[in-house]
Amino acid sequence: MESKKSRILVFGGTGYIGKYIVKASITLGHPTLVYTRPLNSQTPHSKTQICNEFNSMGVILVQRFLPSEFGVEEDRVNPLPPFQEFLNKKRIIRREIEASGIPYTFVSASCCGAYFVNILLRPYEKVHNISVYGNGETKAILNYEEDIAMYTIKVANDPRTCNRIVLYRPSKNIITQNELISLWEQKSGQNFHMDFVPEEEIIKLSKTLPPPQDIPISILHSIFVRGDLVNFEIGEEDLEASQLYPDYNYTSIDQLLDIFLVDPPTPAFAAFE
Repeated sequence: MESKKSRILVFGGTGYIGKYIVKASITLGHPTLVYTRPLNSQTPHSKTQICNEFNSMGVILVQRFLPSEFGVEEDRVNPLPPFQEFLNKKRIIRREIEASGIPYTFVSASCCGAYFVNILLRPYEKVHNISVYGNGETKAILNYEEDIAMYTIKVANDPRTCNRIVLYRPSKNIITQNELISLWEQKSGQNFHMDFVPEEEIIKLSKTLPPPQDIPISILHSIFVRGDLVNFEIGEEDLEASQLYPDYNYTSIDQLLDIFLVDPPTPAFAAFE
C-alpha cells in the first residue's frame, strides 16, 4: 500500500531542472510548493509563464529564492582545479549538513541528458563537425531531465534514502561520445566529421581561460575524458535510483535521441555559452 503523499518544497523550481521536478511532484500526487522571487514588471516573461502554469496545476508559490544544483558525486571525483574549486564549496555545505544532524539525502544525478545532447551534438545547428573530448571512448551517464525529476521526487518520499547517497546510474544511459555520435548518425541519417580535442589542449584551456569560463571546460574534462561519473563502484552504503524503483520506465539514451528527432528539447546553455 502506498504511503501518504508528503508535501514537497522545491527551491529554484522555475529554473532549468527545477521546473521538471515541480511537474514530476504534481504528477506523482504530492502537495507541491515552490520558493521563488516575487513576480514584478522586471520578471522575464518566460518565468511569469512558468509561474502561471504552476498556479494552474495547483502549485503553491512561496515568494523567496534559494539555488539548487545536481551533478557529480563530489566526494568521489578529483577534477581539474577550476571544477575542483567549485566542488569544494559544495563539499563544505555537505559536511555542514552531515554535522548538523538534519536528515538529508544527497543526490548524484549525473548529466542532464537533453542538456548535454544539445552541447555535444548541437542538433539545432545542423552541424557537420562535432567536437569530441579526448578519444571519445570514455563512458558518461546521460539521464533525461524528466527522469531526474521523477527519481528525485520519489527519493524525497522514500524513508530508505534518509541520510544516504542516491546515484542515478541506469544501465541504458551509460554511453561514450563515440557511441552517442554513431547512434545519432543512424537515427538522423547524417554523417559527421569528428574533431578530436586532445586532453592536453583541454588542460591548457582550463589554465588559460579566465574565470568562470575555465569551469565548463574542466567539467567536460571530468565527465568525458576522466570518466568521473563511472570511475568508482557503487558501494554497499550507496543506493542506485533505477534499482530502487525498478517499476519506473526511465528514458534510455536511445529513446532520448528519438525525442530529439520528433520534438527536440530547447537548448539551455547557461554554463557553456
